[in-house]
Amino acid sequence: MKNIFTIALLFSINISFSQNIPIDFEANGHGLNWTWTTFENDTNPPLEIVANPDPSGINTSATVAKFTALQSGAAWAGCESMHGSDIGSFSFNNSNCTVSIMVWKSIISDVGIKFVDAANAAQPEIKIANTLTNQWEEIVFDFSSRIGVFPITKDQIVIFPDFNLNGRTQDNIIYFDNVYGSNSSTATDALNTSHAVIYPNPSKETVFIELGNYQGQIDVKAYDLMGTLVASSTSRRINIQSFPKGVYLFEIKYQGETVVKKVIKE
Repeated sequence: MKNIFTIALLFSINISFSQNIPIDFEANGHGLNWTWTTFENDTNPPLEIVANPDPSGINTSATVAKFTALQSGAAWAGCESMHGSDIGSFSFNNSNCTVSIMVWKSIISDVGIKFVDAANAAQPEIKIANTLTNQWEEIVFDFSSRIGVFPITKDQIVIFPDFNLNGRTQDNIIYFDNVYGSNSSTATDALNTSHAVIYPNPSKETVFIELGNYQGQIDVKAYDLMGTLVASSTSRRINIQSFPKGVYLFEIKYQGETVVKKVIKE
C-alpha cells in the first residue's frame, strides 16, 4: 500500500498544466495586460500598473503594480486575476508550491495570497506580514501543504496587499511585483534563473548547486513535501545523506531572486 501511495504522489506532482508565471508586469512578461479586479475596497479603485517607485533596492523592475487600500475599505480588500486566461489552469506540485512576492509598503500589515478554481472554490489565504517599510521586501509563501488538496485545479490568483483586521487610519498605497520571481537579470551579475541546476539528481549523498554565471552569496533551504524545514545552508554543496528517501524542495535565494528545485533522495 505504501508503494502505491508513493507512486500516486509522484504521479500527481508531475501533472503538467499551463501556468503563466512569473507575474512581473513587464511588457514581455505576465500580469501587465491581465484583467485585474479589485474587491471589498469601498469604491474599488482599479489596480494600476506604474513605474517602479524605488528601483534602487532588490527590485530593479521597470513597472510594478500599485494597490490603494482605502481607509474605508474592508480589512481583506484586494485584487484578483480573471479566471482561466490570466494565470492559466494549474495544480500545486513540488515546483510551484513556493510562491514569492515583492512588496513595497509604508506600514506593517499582512500580505495574503490564495488561489481559486473555476467554480470559486478555494482554500483559505495564507498571510505573512512584511517586516520592512519604505523599501522593497520579498515575502515567500509555502503552499506545499496544499498539494493534492481540493480544489486541485486553480485558475485564479487573489492578492490581499494590506490585510489588516485592526483597521486603517488612512489610505495605504502598496506596490507589489514579481509574483513567483522575476525574468529580469542584472547587468553586473548576468543572473539567469533558467540556468539554476542541482546535480546529481537523484542523489544519495551530496548535491551541488550551479546558478549560471552568478558566483555571489546564496541562501538555501530544503523542505520536505509537508513543508518542514530539514536543512539550511549558504553553501553550494549540500550533504543530504541523512535525509530519508523521498522528494524535497530546495529554495535558493540570491540577489533578490528565488528559485525552487525538486531534489530526489535515493
